[in-house]
Amino acid sequence: MDFPVTRMRRLRRTAAMRSLVRETHLRPSSLIYPLFICPGEGVRKPISSMPGVFNLSLDEAMKEAAECVRLGIGGLLLFGLPSEKDEEGTGAWHEDGIVQQSLRAIKRDRSLDSLTLIADTCLCEYTSHGHCGVVQTDGDHFHVDNDLSLHLLAKTAASQAAAGADIIAPSDMMDGRVAAMRSAMDAAGKQDIPIMSYAAKFASAFYGPFREAADSAPQFGDRRGYQMDGANVREAMREIELDIREGADMLLMKPAGPYLDILRAARDRFELPLGAYQVSGEYAMLHAAFERGWLEPERAMLESLLSIRRAGADFIVTYFAKEAAKLVG
Repeated sequence: MDFPVTRMRRLRRTAAMRSLVRETHLRPSSLIYPLFICPGEGVRKPISSMPGVFNLSLDEAMKEAAECVRLGIGGLLLFGLPSEKDEEGTGAWHEDGIVQQSLRAIKRDRSLDSLTLIADTCLCEYTSHGHCGVVQTDGDHFHVDNDLSLHLLAKTAASQAAAGADIIAPSDMMDGRVAAMRSAMDAAGKQDIPIMSYAAKFASAFYGPFREAADSAPQFGDRRGYQMDGANVREAMREIELDIREGADMLLMKPAGPYLDILRAARDRFELPLGAYQVSGEYAMLHAAFERGWLEPERAMLESLLSIRRAGADFIVTYFAKEAAKLVG
């Protein structure tokens, strides 16, 4: 029946009533906190474009992990900043690579067992040229060689799994990477470690601050030859289907906020666990508004995260994880 018999405002009268009928919820356990780990000791270097985010030495990263446990956060996404780089990104799969050291250290501390450790699996932080695979040049032209890159990415996945990663998360967008990683991990006896594929990762302007944080900006060209065109929805569904066929166990959409329609389409179509990455540019953009007093920080932060959950994300990778967990825990 219509008004006045039906009054939608009846269920909005009090905070308790609104909480009772709320359809979408944020919980600390569904939040993943990214960490940028660098060599050294006692290092806590601010990232200028991402207020409150730091490059951390391992000892400082362990403190962050302990705080995440106290807040009930679900897991950590680990990125490494190696002391040296080369054209093939050998630091990505080295047994004593920065992510591998971090994985082993966190796993040794049993007080941190509640955290799921996710290893970002890519070469861009480790290559001297900043691209996500092997670069081939022809005069003034270059391309990232897909097939030559697969072997290196597979070695990286197997190395991270051996060091203790609970989840391998390939973010490179090379064709065939999931199958290559699955094969390498299975051959190494790590058949129980799941792959969370960045199945639809778009060539986005919103990654800029991350490239400062991870020191991974391309030294030439850009990544539009392998990351997705932001105009394409149907292509994103094909990318996801192919990764599932190759053995992906989980999916991750990136970015989140500007691509909520892609997230919704994936949620409606696929049954795998599905997450979204609220990327550095989204975080920096909100912080810029907070600093100018244009937006109320807590409300705007939670609203941005709720929109991602409402669109279909089971979990969210976000630099707001700690602040959000304090409010919703």
